[in-house]
Amino acid sequence: MSIVMGIVGILFVIFLAWIASSNKKLAFKHWKNIVLLLALQLLAAFLFLSTTGGQTFILWLANAFDELLGFAREGGLFVFGDLMSTTEGEPADVFLFNVLLPIIFISAIIGILSFTRILPFIIKGIGFLLTKITGMPYIESYNGAASMMLGQSEVFVSLKNHLPKMTTQRLYTLSAQAMSSISLSIVGAFFTMLDPQFVIIAIVLNLFGVYVIVHIINPYEEEIDDGDVEISTNPEKGKSFFQVLGDYIIDGGKIVLIVGAMLIGFIALIGLLNNIFLLIPGSSLSFQDILGYIFMPIAFLIGIPWDEAQTAGSLMATKLITNEWRRNLLLTNS
Repeated sequence: MSIVMGIVGILFVIFLAWIASSNKKLAFKHWKNIVLLLALQLLAAFLFLSTTGGQTFILWLANAFDELLGFAREGGLFVFGDLMSTTEGEPADVFLFNVLLPIIFISAIIGILSFTRILPFIIKGIGFLLTKITGMPYIESYNGAASMMLGQSEVFVSLKNHLPKMTTQRLYTLSAQAMSSISLSIVGAFFTMLDPQFVIIAIVLNLFGVYVIVHIINPYEEEIDDGDVEISTNPEKGKSFFQVLGDYIIDGGKIVLIVGAMLIGFIALIGLLNNIFLLIPGSSLSFQDILGYIFMPIAFLIGIPWDEAQTAGSLMATKLITNEWRRNLLLTNS
């Protein structure tokens, strides 16, 4: 039954995307690419979740991030001292210390990998492979890989010479890819909130999934050949190592401030709305409860058991109206 509901869920999502398609007839012509990408998602899920090799890789990656987070804690201890520990010497259960501060250190690592040209080499390689797999032009394929590793701002800097020449459709694809991805600096934070294996598999599935949706919602009329297009993968050219490192560390700090501010604001607003709805005479449902019931059928149709669909619907709605951080916090505590 779960397999049947999974298939129904896939078809339901494809149907929703087709309803929103800019060219419904042309979307049908991309069925080969869509089927291939769905097959790759299934293969990736099987390899990571059901094979010894996949589980070993996930465990190794999770342990590697744990080590990095340990180093990040050393930097935090120097600045915040005893605030980061309880009276028993255990790490304090504070979101800022355990989840947000490591972003700064991971961002520094990304800066080093970018300066040494290791990360750009990996991104261009993945972009080339995605071009062969997804049926998308090279710039879109590069953007998908780069967004997954660098984040939205950095990837668009590397494409700044090409953006003015691109059509609205191609710009939509680039934006969809950027908005559907998280950078490596955020992945480490998510590892502290959720089971690492699900974070990793979600990144891989999302990488292919966004191409499925784009092929349906935003199909291209003509074949596009970017040829030997040159992409600026070295925006730090001319800067010294410590200039680049400092820039990335500062960028990580900005992310921490932005995420913290967003969480404070959104969580406070949701708390206010929950209480307003509970003040309605005869009502025992909060704002989030109502959202959960609204999204409950959608959660069920994408394969979530009915007895868990209301909770899942509430999480989906929370992500939609706030952000993934608030959703992950609720998921961690549920």
